[in-house]
Amino acid sequence: MDTKFIQQYGEDILCYRLRTARQKKRMQYEDFDKQLIQLHREQKSLYQQKWNLGWEPLIPPVQRGWKRFFVLREEVARSKQAEFFENILKKINTEDRSYRKDFKVKKRRFGRKTYVVKDQQLLKPYEYHFNKLGFTDAEKQLFHPEYSYEKWRGTFIKRFVFNEPWRFVLRTRPNMIDKKRKVDHELESRLQQMHNYLERNDYRKRLSKIVHGYYKYRHWRKEEIEKEKYAFKNKALHTILDVTKDEVL
Repeated sequence: MDTKFIQQYGEDILCYRLRTARQKKRMQYEDFDKQLIQLHREQKSLYQQKWNLGWEPLIPPVQRGWKRFFVLREEVARSKQAEFFENILKKINTEDRSYRKDFKVKKRRFGRKTYVVKDQQLLKPYEYHFNKLGFTDAEKQLFHPEYSYEKWRGTFIKRFVFNEPWRFVLRTRPNMIDKKRKVDHELESRLQQMHNYLERNDYRKRLSKIVHGYYKYRHWRKEEIEKEKYAFKNKALHTILDVTKDEVL
């Protein structure tokens, strides 16, 4: 508090705990931050409620592409060890989806784009994941460790690979959607209002700094960076030449 103000009204004025203009301004910022935190908590609670609404049947079912997974080979399925290998397959099976029935993807070879069948393999779990899958001693004997270098970790990682992958074959089936999430329109409306409020006023940055302690600038400019990176994608040559000509002039 200003000393001149104290001299004018006496030291008894201190008992009223009057705040300076700077303290009042600081309290306004703190109050606004508390409102953002409260809004963030409400948003998390609503998203959790939305996730817990459950599912409802979709009538009629809709096909969305194709799915591919592993099954037992015919001769293995007819053998006495069918149940044994079926239990192994349940733990290392993988599933892939595609809009094409043949699961072909574009790949550039010698400057040309060709279609090749997408590769799909059995699960190769990490050591900690392998121990959690609950394999029996007999099942563990059919796996061997394999070390592979992972660039993002900068070290070699041990994985467990199945010794007899020939016992399983890939099978393609239609990917049928027979259920959908339940929708609460009032909940969706409230979430949209909160989203619009944060985006319209550009409060996401401040909220991220309050909650997480930092704000990633590149994350918010991701769309702009992608637009700059692919500025001439899917554009005719004459339009590109006209743009470059204008920049030179």
